[in-house]
Amino acid sequence: MTEEFLSSSAEETRRFGRHFASGLQPGDIVSLTGQLGAGKTLFMRGVTEFFSCDEQLSSPTFPLFNIYEGSQGGESVTLHHFDLYRINSLQELEGIGFDEYLSSGDFAFVEWADRFAEYAPLYSVTVTLEYAGSDSRRIVIKRKPL
Repeated sequence: MTEEFLSSSAEETRRFGRHFASGLQPGDIVSLTGQLGAGKTLFMRGVTEFFSCDEQLSSPTFPLFNIYEGSQGGESVTLHHFDLYRINSLQELEGIGFDEYLSSGDFAFVEWADRFAEYAPLYSVTVTLEYAGSDSRRIVIKRKPL
């Protein structure tokens, strides 16, 4: 199933992130793709707002991944947020325990996931953000069939 949205502002991109997060289940592994500056971190900020862990969000570009604690329906949840932009090899990726985090049963969000196609079968949802004009972004969400 594919959904497509057009965002014309940073707030709208965050709102789409919140809406998207409302349909996620623990164990979902989300691929976030798009050019540098296309809005992946803004979209992710909306996701963390939905899970009430927005105070913790920072772009993981330098630390490679962050772990956020939040809640969903009164239950505690953990979000693993990866940024593979600076990872150069499968060995490096495996060295940070990527496989273990993905199989933890927690929520996982992977920016620049398309850099390592070997993991594509694991993603339950792919979110692609694209430039659609100077201030607009096209957000395409593809869910893996059940």
